[in-house]
Amino acid sequence: MSGFLDRVKRPPRALRRSVILTGRERFLGENDLIVSKTDLKGRILYANRHFLDISGFSEAELLGTPHSILRHPSMPRAVFHLLWQRIAAGHEVFAYVVNLCRDGDHYWVFAHVTPSFDSSEQIIGYHSNRRAPRRDALPAIEELYGRLLAIEREARDRRTGLERSGAELDRLLAARGIGYD
Repeated sequence: MSGFLDRVKRPPRALRRSVILTGRERFLGENDLIVSKTDLKGRILYANRHFLDISGFSEAELLGTPHSILRHPSMPRAVFHLLWQRIAAGHEVFAYVVNLCRDGDHYWVFAHVTPSFDSSEQIIGYHSNRRAPRRDALPAIEELYGRLLAIEREARDRRTGLERSGAELDRLLAARGIGYD
């Protein structure tokens, strides 16, 4: 599994100047639950203790910060694009995600992201619960994400890369006769 992450070169824009990828993985316990809440723009409004502990950030560093501060460079943009489309439309999403820790380590989660609604059924933010992933599923996820990431990086610009990567994800799902869920 380390081969996939070893090919990754750069941390996300927010941390580029201060974080060097270590290649070390941190692990959630079987009963650990990471919880966060964000506003409509993805800025963190709440982070539970497990989130702070595994990410290495303090609450003061995270609150008000875009959730993308945790975006590991091995995560395809197409996966996040799909996630944001789904939750903005009022749907829940389940996804495997590799996150970046403050010190350059990383950790995998199985995320369940849902919109939060007000009394008028308007989306006012998002809620995410993350658990330890199924370890036996990660090789297939890493292969898929590596494929999507390669498509994104080969494109002449970010938008084209996102479009092509998303189209490949759609194609792969259609070939299996399944939707993302």
